[in-house]
Amino acid sequence: MDIVVNLLLNGLATGMLIFLLAAGLTLIFGLMDVLNFSHGGLFAWGAYAGVWMFALTGSFLASIAGAVIAGVVIGYIMERWIIRPVYGNHLQQILVTMGVMLVLGELLKVFWGPNTINAPVPSYLSGSWQIGGVILIKYRLFIIIVGLIVYLALHFLLNRTKLGLVVRAGVMNKEMIQALGYNIKRIFTLVFVLGAGMAALGGVLFAPYSGAVFSEMGLQFAILAFIVVVIGGMGSVKGSALASLLVGLSGAFMAYYLPDLSLAVNMLLMVFVLLVKPSGLFGIKG
Repeated sequence: MDIVVNLLLNGLATGMLIFLLAAGLTLIFGLMDVLNFSHGGLFAWGAYAGVWMFALTGSFLASIAGAVIAGVVIGYIMERWIIRPVYGNHLQQILVTMGVMLVLGELLKVFWGPNTINAPVPSYLSGSWQIGGVILIKYRLFIIIVGLIVYLALHFLLNRTKLGLVVRAGVMNKEMIQALGYNIKRIFTLVFVLGAGMAALGGVLFAPYSGAVFSEMGLQFAILAFIVVVIGGMGSVKGSALASLLVGLSGAFMAYYLPDLSLAVNMLLMVFVLLVKPSGLFGIKG
């Protein structure tokens, strides 16, 4: 029983990290209909920028702020000069964003070198509590809390605010929103920047969780994020949250009980969901 609880907590923490990355992709991919294959690069830049800021200042809050700012700045540059010219053309989006992904990965090596960099956990979040045979690792509990806060904030933003209403309406009918006096280009830039900042936030929180960062991590987690978005349903934050938890929990339990299937479980889960409900768990047909 203690092992099950520990695996459950590990899976929840991993799932919340995946959600922070996938939620940004859900906004960009699901709401804006942009196939952003460079999303993992933003995740990796958030991780590296956070580790660098932590080494520079010794403040974990400063590292989070620095990572999110880096993600927002890169996201703005990408949307303004790279993504905007290819809106509506999925083939060009794939080619352009894959190129950006490669460039972002190589720039990491230029600035920080090709070697793996250690990412320590802040002293006040290191260690664990033990309740009976259950070990509660402080940093993993912190990630779960942050992921829950981000989910609630996104849900409120998209469903309870005027901005969320305008964004959802703009996805359905851009011309109508422009006729009502809203600058749809500026709104989409804001959505893209928000998604980029969330990817960077996921990266800076992942770094101490894994203990190290490496330049190829972006591609690895970009694939995982797309799997989550497909399972959860296009444009559904709730679906991405549930799919992230399913992926995190299945990975944790499979790695312990059936390690040979741990690498394939995400693909098998996606195939199963698509066979049962092609639009995803919370996706809308058409």
